[in-house]
Amino acid sequence: MPTSVIDSAVYRDIFGTEAMRRVWSDENRIQKYLDFEAALARAQARLKIIPQEACDEIVKHCQVARIDFAKLKTQTERIGYPVLPVVQQLVALCRDGLGEWCHWGATTQDITDTATVLQIRESLDLIAQDLNAISDSLAALARKYRDTPMAGRSNLQQAVPITFGYKAATYLAAFERHKQRLRQLRERVLVVEFGGAAGTLSSLGKQGLAVQAELAKELGLAQPEIAWHTVHDRFAEAGCFLGLVTGICNKIAYDVKLLMQTEVEEVYEPFHEGRGSSSTMPQKRNPISCVYITALTGVVRSQVTALLNAMEQDHERATGQWEIEWIVLPEIFVLSAACLAQTRFLVGGLVVDEQKMRANLDITKGLIVSEAVMMALGPHLGRQYAHDLVYDICRQVVATGRPLVDLLAENAEISKHMSRAELAKLCDPANYLGQAGEMVDRVLALREAPPVSA
Repeated sequence: MPTSVIDSAVYRDIFGTEAMRRVWSDENRIQKYLDFEAALARAQARLKIIPQEACDEIVKHCQVARIDFAKLKTQTERIGYPVLPVVQQLVALCRDGLGEWCHWGATTQDITDTATVLQIRESLDLIAQDLNAISDSLAALARKYRDTPMAGRSNLQQAVPITFGYKAATYLAAFERHKQRLRQLRERVLVVEFGGAAGTLSSLGKQGLAVQAELAKELGLAQPEIAWHTVHDRFAEAGCFLGLVTGICNKIAYDVKLLMQTEVEEVYEPFHEGRGSSSTMPQKRNPISCVYITALTGVVRSQVTALLNAMEQDHERATGQWEIEWIVLPEIFVLSAACLAQTRFLVGGLVVDEQKMRANLDITKGLIVSEAVMMALGPHLGRQYAHDLVYDICRQVVATGRPLVDLLAENAEISKHMSRAELAKLCDPANYLGQAGEMVDRVLALREAPPVSA
């Protein structure tokens, strides 16, 4: 019976996705081993290292459906690694001893790491689709609410006005950077591993690098400048990238959770009948996707730490650190896929209450634009004196509950320089948005760049 939320019959589509689980499944991993063996056979036959007849026979049997998984399990437990048992079964499937040419000059780590690279490539294609979809939704929000004023907040207190489009555009900019990172890391991560026993390709003599090059072409991967058996910055970079991606997802989720509070009510998660209900409180509309995003991000972050620990590999073959990757890489990718799926749902159907945003701008009786007043009075009274004067009047607003504009207009020093109409204009939050709109436009312009290929 499944014991992990990733494989749970109840939780698996909350804490994972079917597509990403398929990428990291036993069947797909073993197929990637076989893809490696088939590609190696074709490369070596082309270089006349192994007979073409042997190549054809090996390739014919490189199908995961031909593998006996019960036997594979038993042999893996006995040997400690699954590659040799797969090779043994492949050899046995081939006729007339031709299978003996299988795995020629390769080692277990070559197959394991290259198979992982192939799984990562499939995973990154899925990640790219989600990044593009989330970016599309955030762009739509930024564009639609470009000029919709709301309270900016610092230390959970109202600061100065911003727009909701500006807020969405800050998220969008991060996702555009994620798309850049993904384009850049592909060339560093999607690299074949083929080095033989200690990485020097000694078993193939002077033909080693030629075989490596042909193998890379067969698999559609880059050729490394040198073996990387125990230098695993490639896998660590992929994990750290997902740590960054999920971190921004959680930033969005955190903001939405706070904006959904009863005392705020400016945005909501997409509505579905019964979603977020309480078993005892009928009025509740709890954040659900946001909660899962936060949980998923926390676990991804901890697993990325484990992946970084796995980089401490000794000499030319690691003594235990390598196996850490087997545990955490699938979890990092599956949990990240779930985090992105929840984020995609969240931003794709986010409910925005513009009226409540405006109402919340007014709850401080104008205090949110005190900076605007201070800056306008600065040329007349001096910046520091204007700051202190407005500060004192703000305290009066808090004490009396009267609107800031009234107290400003009643002040003799201020009224000498500004009429009530001018003060009223200063005290309208919609008039103190800086260049939020222009910044939104700058971020939206980034979308003209080519999308991440999926």
